[in-house]
Amino acid sequence: MTLLSEQAYRKIDRELTKFPAEQRLSATMAALAIAQDEKGWLSTEIIEDIANYLGVPPIAVQEVATFYNMFDVKPAGRFKITVCTNLPCALRDGEKAADHLKRKLGIEFRETTPDGLFTLAEGECMGACGDAPVLLVNNKRMCLQMSDERLDTLIDELKSQGESA
Repeated sequence: MTLLSEQAYRKIDRELTKFPAEQRLSATMAALAIAQDEKGWLSTEIIEDIANYLGVPPIAVQEVATFYNMFDVKPAGRFKITVCTNLPCALRDGEKAADHLKRKLGIEFRETTPDGLFTLAEGECMGACGDAPVLLVNNKRMCLQMSDERLDTLIDELKSQGESA
């Protein structure tokens, strides 16, 4: 039984070609990202499936999935907003931006709104300290210089996308 689509396994196969045959473990992060894009999060079964597909121990894949905050090992909202709160961003209103989002969404870090639209996460350095506060939407869209007004606009935009889906 396969847990991912044929297309997902083809994408993983493409990633595997980037590494020597004896280094299949090197494709773990890419495989996890492909699976999470398709499934929304990484269940234990998906992690085991990826491990079996790569031919590596499941614990090795589990370690990667739980180490990096870009991977979700429990269900997340449709829009995962990760706010950088490392010291440089914190000093440039990163924590203020996080507090604004907590109030606006009515949730804390590692929580999801009751409608399932938003999950709020605390992130590590995103390499854009000069443009703080910085956040990521679904690990792919970086948003810079996020004032309260820009945060409000972003939330409204994402809500309208969520309602139209």
